[in-house]
Amino acid sequence: MARLPRLTLPGFAHHIIQRGNNRQPIFLATADYQMMLDLLEENSSKFEVVIHAYVLMGNHFHLLATPQTADGLAQMMQAVGRRYVRYFNDRQGRSGTLWEGRFKSTLIQTDRYLLACMAYIDLNPVRAGMVAQAGDYPWSSFAHFVGRRTDRLITPHPLFWELGNTPFAREAAYAQLVQAGVNSVEQSALTDATLRGWALGEPEFVADLQKRTQRRASKALAGRPTKVAKP
Repeated sequence: MARLPRLTLPGFAHHIIQRGNNRQPIFLATADYQMMLDLLEENSSKFEVVIHAYVLMGNHFHLLATPQTADGLAQMMQAVGRRYVRYFNDRQGRSGTLWEGRFKSTLIQTDRYLLACMAYIDLNPVRAGMVAQAGDYPWSSFAHFVGRRTDRLITPHPLFWELGNTPFAREAAYAQLVQAGVNSVEQSALTDATLRGWALGEPEFVADLQKRTQRRASKALAGRPTKVAKP
């Protein structure tokens, strides 16, 4: 069976995951993490993709981004992926693939899942047991949102600005949101939807999306359609 085309629509937030092949490391040194950030900054601007949050883990990375064009997200990820593989292979004296196939992504309902997705992304190193607190991990957007540094890669989503009327209020509110964590239902929904490629949101949101694309936005029910009996 042919695989479905990726569900991508401009103007909507998307959660993206790119994994290393066979879970192998894709970052081995500080220079590797920095190269990925530099490539994301360059190509997000080039292909008109606004990046709201990220985390670079040892063998994969997450992005929360809004493409401004229909093809921008795929073009950005392709450009970043190809250039990073060349860099990494040259640095490590290796050849061949680095990625576990094409990147995974889902389109999310902003008002329902965007802030939860940001927290989910920033809490990845905590869930992995790498650090005790999100702020202890250097390769995520968390420090930007709590005022510890300015990250040129990041453009805060309008929903972030609604967390408070001042920078201090927004930073404190976001730190509290991350400290509270993401409940298991939302965590599973964000992971499953991204890996499977189905839109994540309430039924009305998904139904509205379906009017905008010929690609199925949600998983079809199993079985054949029910026949209506003739009178």
